[in-house]
Amino acid sequence: MIIDSHCHLDNEKLQARIQEIINSADNSNVKYMLTICTDNDSFEKIIKILNTYKNVYGTYGIHPHETNKYKDLTVEIIKDKVLQHKRIIGIGESGLDFFYNHSDKNSQKSVFLKHIQSCQETSKPLIVHSRNAEKETLEILVSEKKNKDFNILMHCFTGSKDFAHSLLDIDCFFSASGVITFKKSEELANTFKSIPNNKILVETDSPYLSPEPLRGKINEPCNIIHTIKFISVLKNTTKDDVENFTTNNFRKLFKINI
Repeated sequence: MIIDSHCHLDNEKLQARIQEIINSADNSNVKYMLTICTDNDSFEKIIKILNTYKNVYGTYGIHPHETNKYKDLTVEIIKDKVLQHKRIIGIGESGLDFFYNHSDKNSQKSVFLKHIQSCQETSKPLIVHSRNAEKETLEILVSEKKNKDFNILMHCFTGSKDFAHSLLDIDCFFSASGVITFKKSEELANTFKSIPNNKILVETDSPYLSPEPLRGKINEPCNIIHTIKFISVLKNTTKDDVENFTTNNFRKLFKINI
């Protein structure tokens, strides 16, 4: 059994075909999906999806691109959203994106800290987006871990090996996306090779980041099998083993029996 730990089923490129997408996922042994929130409109769509499809779980969070619009966000608002459905099992995606800077750095940091505090108060894992912000992301996570422990999943991890191992020091999990299969991602592949199996999950980030040999096409959860296959070769093990350890890691991180 495979679990897609990060997809965007509410995205307009997928939502109209959601029943077909879930059927295709099931045929590829992808039995559960975690669909990730990016803003309040996204969350409303996610709640409707959860009410229709019992094998889909969700999160609440504000993507760093959107934080300029959510400067009034509070910890209490986040906690209230998380409690709106029993299958809202995580907080995020939240974090820092200094590559695009669609929102200013201060608002990104402020909203990121509110998400972290919500995790600390609810015991829900934090799904972290980090791009071109390794130093700042690490500083915040290390500092906040000292204040009160919380669980962290580095979504679509594409960072350096040094960053990965600093994150391992604070007990983070890492999600491998289709990016790891790209021909120019040898350094990333070597980084994941060095990450212990008990810290790795898999994701599609669909409709984005289709793995080889499907680059350029709209991604969906069934395509995660290509990432599973790549990791099995990278780790010199079987596809079944990768399915087992990534699924067990999802269960452990999100404290869920599926």
